[in-house]
Amino acid sequence: MADTSLIKAVDTVRLLAADGVEKANSGHPGMPMGCADYALTLWTKCLRHNPADPQWLGRDRFILSAGHGSMLLYSLLHLFEYGLTTDDLANFRQWGSLTPGHPEFGHTDGVEVTTGPLSSGLATGVGMAIGLKQLAANMDSDLFDQRVFVLSSDGCMMEGTSHEACALAGHQKLDNLVVYYDDNGITIEGETKIAFSDDVPKRFEAYGWHVLTVDAHDTDQIQDALDQAVAVEGKPVLIVGKSTIGFGSPNLAGSEKSHGAPLGEEELAATKRNLGFDPDAFFQVPDEVRSMMASRVAELTASAAGWNAKLDSFKGTSPDKAELLAKLTGRIVPENILEELLAAVPEKDTATRNSSGEIMQKAAELVPSLTGGSADLNPSTKTHLKAEGDFSPACRSGRNIHFGVRELGMGWAANGLALAGAAIPYSSTFAVFSDYMKPAIRLASLQKLREVYVFTHDSIFVGEDGPTHQPIEQVAMLRTIPGMTVVRPAESHEVAHAWATALRADGPVALFLTRQTVPNFSPEMAARIDLAKGAYVLDEDADFDCILIATGSEVGATLEAAGLLRVEGCKLRVVSMPSWELFEAQTDAYKESVLPASCANRVSVEAATTFGWDRYTGCAGLKIGIDHFGDSAPYSILAEKYGITAEGIAARVKKHLA
Repeated sequence: MADTSLIKAVDTVRLLAADGVEKANSGHPGMPMGCADYALTLWTKCLRHNPADPQWLGRDRFILSAGHGSMLLYSLLHLFEYGLTTDDLANFRQWGSLTPGHPEFGHTDGVEVTTGPLSSGLATGVGMAIGLKQLAANMDSDLFDQRVFVLSSDGCMMEGTSHEACALAGHQKLDNLVVYYDDNGITIEGETKIAFSDDVPKRFEAYGWHVLTVDAHDTDQIQDALDQAVAVEGKPVLIVGKSTIGFGSPNLAGSEKSHGAPLGEEELAATKRNLGFDPDAFFQVPDEVRSMMASRVAELTASAAGWNAKLDSFKGTSPDKAELLAKLTGRIVPENILEELLAAVPEKDTATRNSSGEIMQKAAELVPSLTGGSADLNPSTKTHLKAEGDFSPACRSGRNIHFGVRELGMGWAANGLALAGAAIPYSSTFAVFSDYMKPAIRLASLQKLREVYVFTHDSIFVGEDGPTHQPIEQVAMLRTIPGMTVVRPAESHEVAHAWATALRADGPVALFLTRQTVPNFSPEMAARIDLAKGAYVLDEDADFDCILIATGSEVGATLEAAGLLRVEGCKLRVVSMPSWELFEAQTDAYKESVLPASCANRVSVEAATTFGWDRYTGCAGLKIGIDHFGDSAPYSILAEKYGITAEGIAARVKKHLA
């Protein structure tokens, strides 16, 4: 028999959510009302958390992957004293509120992940689970047994993202991951059967998950399933909850009409009467429910204090582990990181993907929080950390993660690694396949996550693979994402600077690296590098009257072109601009010193779309690039045909100046 006080609290959650949506005249009441039994049972009986310290290291993570049901989470945060007031609930979806339409990490205490795109939270949870496993293995203490609990929806299961992420979770046997599937059979258009007939339990069993099924409105069954889920070893767990959307509403329960619109004044009042609440009152929390929640919060606070005391003892008896824990959770990067990475620069000319691969080895040695992998492309992207082992069920401390051919799943998992709190994750693929990762990259930027994307084969100089593999618009695409930093280093020394900058950054950084060999700078030029400022003067004549601005592998060809033009009497400044975003962050005085307004003759050179370069060349400037798809041919032939050789650049500049 279910605890009647628990049922009263569950109904309180239902109505707080419905009231918030009604007050806003916008939102999704149906899912919170249908999931309230599971969510409150989890938060009351199972989830380890600490309202007094939302970032408490010992906490389990709760992810609302079905982020449209955000009023469910906000109602829980209110009841569990995370600082959300009834005024905050009443300001749902309003300007400046702590209760935006979808939960936002860093905006509201208790929100672990920014969710919205369906299945993004589920896939991010897989990365979180990996990160927590790595941390536990590094600490080698039973204090670090935290779990990730995800609440997902029919939409999450339909999105292909869930396949990539959940297949990876099953393969890695992430038994610290518990996913609740709200199987209510309803989407915006009606019943899910109009487009969805998967046997989800069998699908997850095929992935290697342990699957349980419960009546979503029976708290005893839910409690039993959670007990079983926590006890399972060697498999992630899926709990399928057969629920009724809008549960409690006399006329809209089970209907798509309760999915994405307020219940309406009359139906909301009828629902309150149906559940034994005052139909005329809003944001009601009965005294017995408030008392029950306060008691649970006191228990959680005491439990957290006990865990903290054990952690202090652990640190005292294991100083090496304590030091490592500080480096991991602080994502510590040594002050002299640039000098150390420059010492790892290869002497010979090489592709920047190769020099990055060498420099990464030193970075991993110095920064223990650096972890990640590629979408089955380590031999090509050169991103395998040779001394760090492979993450697997047999080696949880391994820092190389084999994501398989799953770019989107990899992107979300990398976000989860960053959010777990002990990693600076990197993920890698060919630049053209950053398209697959765009949604995850966008959310990494929105959340200001510290992570690094290593995109190789960064231009049409991929060559023989042809236009399907030659990125034209991808660099520009990433440059348009707010908060994203894009870096195209010109050669090996700039690569070292790029890695030092990326590791210290307070948001995501994408490195675009070459497949083809590029010449290293001379020692004199290498000494001039100021990549952290985004652009700098690499070479110039005293009385220059034209500025050549190049980025990435095109810097070398531009320097050669400058030499050819000087023979014909041109006076030039050559600027290396590896990063627009870093340059735009500089003072006006610095930007003027690099690109003085007095010099209107400007040329940009990049083997990609010329989109956006007007901001530096001006409307009358020359933009050398490729505003069309490429062809399959050796890269040297493509450079000649498209005019991105030294001779081709020089000819275009000479004609433009004439």
